[in-house]
Amino acid sequence: MLRIRIVQMMFAYLKSDADSARAVEKQLLQSFQDTYDLYFQLLLLPVEITRFAQQRIENAKSKYLPTDAERNPNMRFVENTFVAQLEKNVDLNFRMKENKRISWNDNVEVIAELYALIQESDIYKEYMAKPVVSYDDDKQMWRKLLTDVIIPNEAFCDALESMSIYWIGDLDSVASFVVKTIRRFQAENEYAQELLPMFADDEDREFAMTVLRDAIKHLDQYRKLIDEHANNWDVERLAYMDIVIMLVAVAEIMSVPTIPVSVTLNEYMEIAKEYSTEKSASFINGVLDNIVKKLKSEKKLIKVALV
Repeated sequence: MLRIRIVQMMFAYLKSDADSARAVEKQLLQSFQDTYDLYFQLLLLPVEITRFAQQRIENAKSKYLPTDAERNPNMRFVENTFVAQLEKNVDLNFRMKENKRISWNDNVEVIAELYALIQESDIYKEYMAKPVVSYDDDKQMWRKLLTDVIIPNEAFCDALESMSIYWIGDLDSVASFVVKTIRRFQAENEYAQELLPMFADDEDREFAMTVLRDAIKHLDQYRKLIDEHANNWDVERLAYMDIVIMLVAVAEIMSVPTIPVSVTLNEYMEIAKEYSTEKSASFINGVLDNIVKKLKSEKKLIKVALV
């Protein structure tokens, strides 16, 4: 995700003709913050859907002539032990207090639609039909619901897109972190269960800033290298995203000595497969491989062996 976001910021920087590296660095950090907000927004979903379900049950009980089923509903879904723990999680509640944006209050109709879909799902029906359920069953149900029912829902995706331009592109990767977080939950941790940090460590943040700064600082130099090694291709007709991906890849190769070249090449080939044309990955790999050979022959490429 770090590399994808650097490529996106570099693309925006070049397309906007911006002259302030500091401004694009600020945008990069803000984009990471936006992605982290999505992490909490998704974590909040089980809580909000459960609250909605609880209110539906209370409303049904309050009818003038409730049915037997409405008077004595199956409370398993709303009494889910994982959700009860998540609702009072210290980190989640602190984040919501600090950032009022993390909320589903303006999207009650989406919550209602998701709850209806959940009730229709086999995941829900099987969970509700079990003789007894454990804490792990409670977690497992929500992992499956997020992956199979909620994330693919169009109305849900539309709601996210209206909240942030970054969120749809980040949804799959952030959802995987949410699923990982749910898996890490332990009942004995109660409300102090730790959530994932925005960066795995300080090195991740430094990596992103270093690569972006280097790409901007040496833009002309790296663009010349790419032009020289594009073989017989008409550089002006290349997919613009290919050029941006290669610029950032060269910046990483040159500015981060602790990452092997093979790792860098593989990472940016994967980005090309996802964000550029069908033939981009093999083309980018060929150009970058030629650039690396030239840099090595000129002794301009230094990599530190990790012990």
